[in-house]
Amino acid sequence: MDFKGSDRATGQQLAGPRSEDVLPETAAAAVKVVIVGGFGVGKTTLVGSVSEIRPLTTEETMTQAGVGVDDTAGVAGKSTTTVAMDFGRISINEQLVLYLFGTPGQERFWFLWRGLFEGALGAVVLVDTRRLEVSFDVIGRLEERRVPFVVAVNTFPDAPGYPIEELRGALDLPESVPIVECDARLRTSSRDVLMTLMHYLYSLATPTEAS
Repeated sequence: MDFKGSDRATGQQLAGPRSEDVLPETAAAAVKVVIVGGFGVGKTTLVGSVSEIRPLTTEETMTQAGVGVDDTAGVAGKSTTTVAMDFGRISINEQLVLYLFGTPGQERFWFLWRGLFEGALGAVVLVDTRRLEVSFDVIGRLEERRVPFVVAVNTFPDAPGYPIEELRGALDLPESVPIVECDARLRTSSRDVLMTLMHYLYSLATPTEAS
């Protein structure tokens, strides 16, 4: 139920958050997860498709100011871009809630990453096989910050498909880092990516017994 109160000065009724936006009473733990990737790989789409609340987006129309600065190779038809962050929320189960923060993909906005990564438990790196090179610097920054991550290959209709191990070699990733395919437009597919990240984080936090 929406919270309602009144402004003591004016007596006007004040509406609180929508009922669907209220955090479930059963939630016992909240985890911050960051969705990263190069420009146009589908970060905003993933956050929007999987979020159980109306997502917050900061997309703006691309202007002439970005010409010669932003690398739009392979996504020439894209007309908007994230300039700050995307935000969403999903309940994995009755106790665990994930807060999702999507980062801007253009390098000129990467100065915002420091704040967005503060307190993050892990990350999802979205990859477009048509422009694999835009993921190199992103992965490098995560490795420098020692942020655990999984890689999700967004299956665009016209994107070439490659075996997972071939992609692992191209991205220079160790065997321990999970790589999964996904369709960022589909809630179930995006949720599976987040579940993969949760399982990976759990495996890192659970020491294996010496044989």
